[in-house]
Amino acid sequence: GRDQSLSGPLVITAPQLLIGPCLSPVLEAFSRLHPEVDLRVKATNDLLNLNRREADLAIRISRNPGDTLTGLRLCAQHSASFASPAMAERIARDPDGPIDWVIYEQCDGVPRVARDLYPSSRVRMVFDDMAAMIGAAQAGLGVLRMPMFLGRSTEGLVQVPVLPPQPYADVWVVGHPDVWRAAKVAAFRDLLVPHFRGLRHLFVADPASDDAEQTQRKANG
Repeated sequence: GRDQSLSGPLVITAPQLLIGPCLSPVLEAFSRLHPEVDLRVKATNDLLNLNRREADLAIRISRNPGDTLTGLRLCAQHSASFASPAMAERIARDPDGPIDWVIYEQCDGVPRVARDLYPSSRVRMVFDDMAAMIGAAQAGLGVLRMPMFLGRSTEGLVQVPVLPPQPYADVWVVGHPDVWRAAKVAAFRDLLVPHFRGLRHLFVADPASDDAEQTQRKANG
């Protein structure tokens, strides 16, 4: 934390699918402003151990980002349903017809809310990888439940109303208390926080509701 140099190594970790649509502009700006920092990005969904300095700063999608860490909530999230334009058109034309889904293997079938609204919903395929599920949905194999930022930023997918937006885990930036105030960590965070808060329209159905929640949290201390 006493390191006030803007040079040398800095290790950031973030989920793979968050980097392209959301984190890349921050990486570009930071590397341009601080060319002497050796920036390394670990793209993984695994929770690296910040106590062991496996990374200096972590962007996490989590309801519990780490009790022993220092952190800031970047934004709330919703999930929703997305499909190829052709499938979206078919659902709009015939909402009572069969609605195929592609689901993650750890999920218990089609979301219950979707089954209640559209009883014809059915599982077509089960996957163990989100990137593969996105490809299947783009190819028209089924509807996919996914974080709204990902669906909204992925070409070949459009939001479909078979599943209303649902609360999803928040996006956080966290770090070990001993390195939180280090110059490189602070400089990266100074770019990251306003950038993500400017992207809330990608992450939630109603950004105004997230503003209200943030205000309430500040009022409650």
